[in-house]
Amino acid sequence: MKRIAIFASGSGSNAQKIIEHFKKNPEVEVSIVLANRPDAYVLQRADNFEIPTHVFDREEFTTSDSVVNLLTNLNIDLVVLAGFLWLIPTNMIEAFPNRIVNIHPALLPKFGGKGMYGMKVHKAVLNAGENESGITIHYVNAEFDEGEIIYQAKYKIEKGDDVDMIAYKGQQLEHQYYPKVIENLLKKLSK
Repeated sequence: MKRIAIFASGSGSNAQKIIEHFKKNPEVEVSIVLANRPDAYVLQRADNFEIPTHVFDREEFTTSDSVVNLLTNLNIDLVVLAGFLWLIPTNMIEAFPNRIVNIHPALLPKFGGKGMYGMKVHKAVLNAGENESGITIHYVNAEFDEGEIIYQAKYKIEKGDDVDMIAYKGQQLEHQYYPKVIENLLKKLSK
């Protein structure tokens, strides 16, 4: 049995797609959903699937080992960031080397880094006049959006696409590919 922990800060649509993807898989369990905001809708999504949740504050996350200890005690194999906006602290990166993944709503290395998330990314893509964008799934290191790229998928930006259409196209790719890439990573961990 492989165990996943999902970290999210907001709505949690990617978290739900991941939970749904593995719901009928007897070899994979989403063991816990963690959030840094008590009002994050992802907590309700997790509750709907009867998945335990944990809410933490910045101090607990960055200056103590309590979150890392929680993950270790749950025998977590893979930490999945799904719309989680804080930089991952060194103690967690060291505890889960090459076992923390993130999804970014653009084709890294373009449009990445601190402060580049969600609609801010899509607006930057549109303002730059790009004719394509996409998603990047990557390992997490000590810098925002600089970990080794695992997978990218692209979509065309058509003339007349606004920021909402760009966001929609990106989210379709996220929901399609993130659960599958996670499943492949878990298979590699089994070898």
